[in-house]
Amino acid sequence: MKSEYLQDIALRYFLEVVRSGSIAAASQRLNVASSAISRQISSLEGLLDTVLFERRPRGMVLSVGGEMLAAHAQKVMLESDRVVADLLALKGLRRGRVRVAASEGLGVDFVPRLIRAFQQQYPAIQFQVYVGPPALVSRHVRDGNADIGVTFNRLPEPFIKIVYQKPAPVLLLMRNGHPLSKFKSVALSQLHPYPLALPDPDTTLRQLFDLACSHQQLLFEPALTSNYIQTLHNYLLEGDALSITGEVTVRYRIARGELTMVPIRDRVLNGRYVEVQTLSGRTLPRIAEIFLAHLLGELNKGEAG
Repeated sequence: MKSEYLQDIALRYFLEVVRSGSIAAASQRLNVASSAISRQISSLEGLLDTVLFERRPRGMVLSVGGEMLAAHAQKVMLESDRVVADLLALKGLRRGRVRVAASEGLGVDFVPRLIRAFQQQYPAIQFQVYVGPPALVSRHVRDGNADIGVTFNRLPEPFIKIVYQKPAPVLLLMRNGHPLSKFKSVALSQLHPYPLALPDPDTTLRQLFDLACSHQQLLFEPALTSNYIQTLHNYLLEGDALSITGEVTVRYRIARGELTMVPIRDRVLNGRYVEVQTLSGRTLPRIAEIFLAHLLGELNKGEAG
């Protein structure tokens, strides 16, 4: 990338060792001799009069001073990327890349549709999308591997700037015509006669659902558990099974009339938010800022959940 020319070689090598965990791994990724990387790091340690890594049998671990330098080096790298991206933007936003990290509830349907609509206006802009658990979404943003994070969250994350936040209550999901679809809201106890299809326990949906059931001393044995949200949704179409969801996750399937959702009467289930995250203190490239505005506009079209 052209941004490499704006970065100090020693800092770039240092940061790659941080990411890779060893000089040997960094050497392979950079296609640079291990001895050259080792010399640059030794030069940095001599210049700064501090040890940057603790050498261990299974790799290299940052010292306290190394952690401080890594934070600085990451900011330098991100700023270099932004400058190059903005120089390209002067040519009319004909080129560029936006990196997005999203939790599965947003990354399966909402984010791809959003990107496709954006590329109709900016067809040459490329996207890189990571989909994973909320904690890893925030980590991608924090480590500089994503420009924007779109996720469901319960607790604040360090070094993360929240540019959008809205309550995202846990809702009951079912096929159209389900016996519970006639109610304006339901109690957790009304779920007992029906099979449940639930996401894995590492999701905010499942964590809040389990917490609410525990408070009410209710025990549910799911008929189906899956780490893939589309599996849960498709399972509902074939019978009277129930699942849990947020509004943004199923917005388009609701609009197509495939599924319907009903609020659940329990305060605990209101304890999460849909968030858009960026790295605190970072200035995004111009094209990422434009996409961010597009993202926020789409989120505001519906009641986030």
